[in-house]
Amino acid sequence: MTLFKGPQLAWICLLIAGLLEIVWSLAMKASQGFTRGNMTALTVVAMALSVWLLSVGVRSLPVGTAYAVWTGIGAAGAAIFGIAFFGEPAGAARLACLTLIIAGVVGLKLLEA
Repeated sequence: MTLFKGPQLAWICLLIAGLLEIVWSLAMKASQGFTRGNMTALTVVAMALSVWLLSVGVRSLPVGTAYAVWTGIGAAGAAIFGIAFFGEPAGAARLACLTLIIAGVVGLKLLEA
């Protein structure tokens, strides 16, 4: 008996894929233009796993929803970590836009459930 299947598994895969989007974007920055081998390797592995998990998700979910959620998690997460760890700007307008991205991801999940 499988613990997760169908749409439930797709959403779990999509969440993990989105988190890996954050990992690879941060690792790419830390690779300093792919000049640091360990960070370059982490970037490539996280990218490959992220895309593979997205492909699992689109087996059960509409591609537009899955892709929007995947990129939304990655974009918002990378921006939040960029603010927290790389001193990137955190103005009110930028934070408001990030909130809209997160609201969009949550909305897509709620509409699909």
